[in-house]
Amino acid sequence: MTRVPAYVLLEDGTRFDGESRAAASHAVGEVVFTTGMSGYQESMSDPSFAGQLIVFTYPHIGNYGVSARAMESERVWARAAIMREACDREDAPGAERGWLSWLTDCGVPWISGVDTRALVRHIREAGAMRGGIFPAEVAQSEAAALVAAEPAMDGQDLAAVVTPGQVSHHGDGPGPRIAVLDTGIKGSIVRNLVQRGARVSLHPCTTPAAELLESDADAILLANGPGDPAALDYVVETVRELIGKRPVWGICLGHQLLCRALGLQTFKLPFGHRGANHPVKDLQTGRVEITSQNHGFAVLGPSGARTIDSSRPVRWHTDFGAAQLSHVNLYDRTVEGLELLDVPGGAVQYHPEAGPGPHDSVYLFDRFLARIAEAVA
Repeated sequence: MTRVPAYVLLEDGTRFDGESRAAASHAVGEVVFTTGMSGYQESMSDPSFAGQLIVFTYPHIGNYGVSARAMESERVWARAAIMREACDREDAPGAERGWLSWLTDCGVPWISGVDTRALVRHIREAGAMRGGIFPAEVAQSEAAALVAAEPAMDGQDLAAVVTPGQVSHHGDGPGPRIAVLDTGIKGSIVRNLVQRGARVSLHPCTTPAAELLESDADAILLANGPGDPAALDYVVETVRELIGKRPVWGICLGHQLLCRALGLQTFKLPFGHRGANHPVKDLQTGRVEITSQNHGFAVLGPSGARTIDSSRPVRWHTDFGAAQLSHVNLYDRTVEGLELLDVPGGAVQYHPEAGPGPHDSVYLFDRFLARIAEAVA
């Protein structure tokens, strides 16, 4: 594959040079980084990355190719891949296509040869920001104008972009019926539930609460997804009508939406949590888990605190009774989960399905199904 000069340009004017395929198009969006050492295909096909350009911190990307089983949705949602050293091998066991060939076939721009260590250090210091990748023949002034025209992530409703157009059903086991407000759910979340016998229905995120209640669902799952939770008032109002009528559990964006429905607030993190090596403490068991994460927003703690200084299960007074901290991030002490005490429900900010990532938190699916059983007994 012929490579030609290209560059990354951030909205503050910082430039990083590299190379891309010949005749490559440009891409603009929010530039974020992920620290996973593997799972590059899962990341690109995760709807939570919609509207974003992914910087991969691991220096060698593409070494085991791509395959259909690694897809987290039916298409690529990330707008571009930024890498230190990319390869196009397809001779690894299980590989069905080379990584760069697959990106090219999907029409997704990519750039290799970038000093990603310097780029990530810059984002960590200055915060995630808009940017783009451009062929070298695109003048930097033109590239800067394209970046400036891109909307900021704050206030963006990207759930409406990734949500399905109609209801779909998955699994026929003996377990509970779970209705998902699909704001961009990952396929591995659905698979984890189906493998445990659950019957899962995925509903567009615009579905009214009355329709979900009429579906005879035993519980409601609020999925992961992209964008700003503060832009999803219509989903929050739906969730408010569901709390107390069915057990409600949330993952990632779903965690933020449940918390907003309780009357809590969210805020934008400086550069987000994305990767597969984030330590989280489960306050119910005392265990520390290494978790997979992908989010740019977080929930404020009691009294509006951005961090939780202690490892005690502190409590919020919400519009639906008391809620208790269940998990805390050991990197920056942000809220990673809560449990509702007066009505059945709870949520975690990270990804227990581990697609990709460690499997320390897969037990949360069993805990969720056990809570459903208790609530419907």
